[in-house]
Amino acid sequence: MASFGELVLVLGDLHIPKRESVIPEKFKRMLVPNKMQHVICTGNLGSKQQYDELRALAPNVHVVAGDCDGDGNNNESSLQTVFPETKVISIGEFRIGVIHGHQILPWGDHLSLAMMRRKLDVDVLISGHTHKNEVVEHDGHYHINPGSITGAYSEYSTLEVSPSFVLLAVQGAKVICYVYELIDGEVEVFKTEFSK
Repeated sequence: MASFGELVLVLGDLHIPKRESVIPEKFKRMLVPNKMQHVICTGNLGSKQQYDELRALAPNVHVVAGDCDGDGNNNESSLQTVFPETKVISIGEFRIGVIHGHQILPWGDHLSLAMMRRKLDVDVLISGHTHKNEVVEHDGHYHINPGSITGAYSEYSTLEVSPSFVLLAVQGAKVICYVYELIDGEVEVFKTEFSK
């Protein structure tokens, strides 16, 4: 059996239980514990229970705070005080930066994302907030947005949100990036490959 390298689940913007109640069943069946080495979450989990569920999936869980991870009462137990605003991790030969994305203006703008990528000194920048999945090459580096795994609505857009997440297979200096999107009840998969 061929090695996939290190498998990295990338997701975010769950918003459970406020905007959505669950991860879609077709996705949930794919999220098998201990098949991935890392989980990267762009924030807006919604509750500590969601964090605990992510911890059951992989030995390494990396989460940043989202703009809606507070409890609305400025309570010190909010997830915004638990998770950092930015995180940098190394997987294979890649330095990967993780942010929620609300810090980027305009939201999702690739010139602004590139500034953050350079500030963090990373090869790949993962962000969320827009609830729209993207894998974009920019100036020889990559910007990845997993979208919203639950398909939670976005307060900032009138567009319908399709549930989505990303799976990265990191093989040293090479990444195979799979985007999983739920479209009309069926899981569609889009593949991109890039090397350092």
